[in-house]
Amino acid sequence: MEESSDARDVLLVIPTLGARVEFLRETFESIRVQDVDVDVVLVTPVSARAARDVAAAAGARIVDDPGGLAAAINLGVESGLRGHTFVTWLNDDDLLEPGSLRSTIDVLRRRPDAVVAYGHCRYIDDRGHELWVSKAGAWAPRVLAWGPDLVPQPGMLIRAAAWREVGGLDPGYKLAFDLDLLLRLRRLGSLASTGTIVSSFRWHPESLTVDGRETNIAESERAKRAALGPVTRALSWLWEAPVRVATRIAASEVNRRASRRSAQ
Repeated sequence: MEESSDARDVLLVIPTLGARVEFLRETFESIRVQDVDVDVVLVTPVSARAARDVAAAAGARIVDDPGGLAAAINLGVESGLRGHTFVTWLNDDDLLEPGSLRSTIDVLRRRPDAVVAYGHCRYIDDRGHELWVSKAGAWAPRVLAWGPDLVPQPGMLIRAAAWREVGGLDPGYKLAFDLDLLLRLRRLGSLASTGTIVSSFRWHPESLTVDGRETNIAESERAKRAALGPVTRALSWLWEAPVRVATRIAASEVNRRASRRSAQ
């Protein structure tokens, strides 16, 4: 597919319940300073008036929340995807690094075999202090189907044609829909790394509760099994337990750093 170099090649969806308006303003600001034009769609409940005001001031399209995070993102994409070359979504408190979209667009234009571009992700606390930098490199997609998911969603960019071909997100997942999407997209082409920091993920004390963590782990295992062949799937129990332990340890370490920073 021939890709245009015109403005507004990118469609970006922000799903929000409208509870974190100050963070939402920062999210919009991180989009505004990108050196490419972006069409933004905010998906939010009718009652979230403050969030709607922020979106309206930023010139974003506003869509009523259908319920469910994956469904909200899908609806935002469907409502705004008109001739865009690339698509992505960003949580209402995450940030794009300056130059993020330029770097991911450049990678996808240099790599016609790639369907997704991603980069490193900075973990920050409620006040924007750095806690951790996830520096997943080109090897991260190689372990995606059996190891930890090390491809950060914030800042990743997807070819719109590939999004359409796989049908977007599966709303049957509450938390691991991004991993499921990447595993399906990987069948169409490569996942390419920029090698640079492209985003910040805001880690709140409630970001990953124990229940949420276990749900995410269970859903991730389900998505990975679906991507494996029958023989490999039958052996998946061999590596699932170590990956669970590694995931819990990583989450605990980020929580520890966040708690220490909060105390300071």
